[in-house]
Amino acid sequence: MLDPHSAEPQPINPANGKGFKLAELYALLDCRTVDVVRLTNELILIIDDEGKFREPAYLNLLATYLWHQHQPEARGVDAIVGRAILCHDQQFR
Repeated sequence: MLDPHSAEPQPINPANGKGFKLAELYALLDCRTVDVVRLTNELILIIDDEGKFREPAYLNLLATYLWHQHQPEARGVDAIVGRAILCHDQQFR
């Protein structure tokens, strides 16, 4: 878990030990809809799809940095706000 209020990532695991279910993601991210941001062929960020509409919206520096490092075309164009989950794409289907 990459939380905008923490300088350190917090390890989390799917409740079933294999993959995150939507209800679980909604609770972890405190949201109603999720979006997937692909970093590599195997790594993804799962984010709150409506995070930018929250008041207040907190910039997630670590998640944004990872995204910009893996997808340079996003630099200067967009940023990630709110909590994000960094995981293998096999953990969310």
